[in-house]
Amino acid sequence: MKMERIAPRVRQIPPSGIRSFFESAEGGADTIFLGVGEPDFVTPEQVREACIRALNEGRTKYTPNAGLMELREEIASYLSDSFRLNYEPAREVLVTVGSSEAVDLALRTFLAPGDEVLIPGPGYVAYSPIASLHGGEVVEIPTSAEQNFKLEAQQLAKVITPRSKVLVVNYPNNPTGAVMTEQDWFPIAELVIANDLLVISDEVYAELTYDGQHCSIASLPGMKERCIVINGFSKAFAMTGWRIGYACGERELIAGMLKVHQYTIMCAPVLGQIAALESLRSGLPAKDRMKDVFDGRRQMFVQGLNRLGLTCHMPQGAFYAFPSISHTGLSSEQFARKLLREEGVATVPGHVFGGGGEGHIRCSYAASTEKLAEALDRMERFVNSCKSASFLLA
Repeated sequence: MKMERIAPRVRQIPPSGIRSFFESAEGGADTIFLGVGEPDFVTPEQVREACIRALNEGRTKYTPNAGLMELREEIASYLSDSFRLNYEPAREVLVTVGSSEAVDLALRTFLAPGDEVLIPGPGYVAYSPIASLHGGEVVEIPTSAEQNFKLEAQQLAKVITPRSKVLVVNYPNNPTGAVMTEQDWFPIAELVIANDLLVISDEVYAELTYDGQHCSIASLPGMKERCIVINGFSKAFAMTGWRIGYACGERELIAGMLKVHQYTIMCAPVLGQIAALESLRSGLPAKDRMKDVFDGRRQMFVQGLNRLGLTCHMPQGAFYAFPSISHTGLSSEQFARKLLREEGVATVPGHVFGGGGEGHIRCSYAASTEKLAEALDRMERFVNSCKSASFLLA
């Protein structure tokens, strides 16, 4: 009998629900894609030009494992100026292949078999599978639309056990657009300190906070030494394909992550690092202009969803709406597949984001206003057809 070649831990994790819907929608010329979280903007010209110059100059070699020192210095300065986070560039900043590698590195570095990983749900689809791959036991923390999908201290307290080791948080949140304020974080930080937890804070949407300023849990007293802050350039800087992210934290924690990074990746792509460097030096105005456009789309699209009867709280960050579809009588999977098949609008069913996601769909408003308006028209036809079908079956 032939030996099973794929390890059980890999066989047991599902493929990405986001990607499965994206791939099933490919090929439809008239399809409107609201599924994948990717800005519809092109990387700003001055950033592309900087890479063209670097390529012509032959800058195609390895960089230091932790990344170009000048990039790490710019990241540290940017975080200090923007988010009150202070890190030493040489030992507390690690440049990674997108924020995704940073998440994998952190979980791989800090988890031992049987450690509990606490993850608010609904949450980004990658956290639970990565934690499981590295021996962690995932424990979901429920959040609710009634509380704007914020992480609440009483819900966190209910799931903490002596085996709890890591809390993974992602605010602004994918898929809900929820944000956490400094006041929201204080009781969470108290629980983290009291229970000696390590926090992995994925802040890749930090710059896309629409009302007020993003607050990192790592900026609270006593939290820097127990937090890994993860961010990147894909979302706010329109650089998804460049694959540059970074992780920041206390030097001993980053040293552990760097050790794994050395053996698995060596270093992030040099041209991506050069692009990131130029983005921090000259691309901040472009970043802010893109944010303003996203903000306008956010308000137009979410108001449209509510007008259709797809109840949706106003997301305070990222570029996702997470409307309820439960009144249609369809599951989130049924709704998303029928909407794609009948009206050519690609969204993501909420159940793929874990606890609390069922009964919702995720819609990215990182698309043109014209496409969003057309998507709303098609969704209105679809919702009305669902109402007609329910009436006939009644």
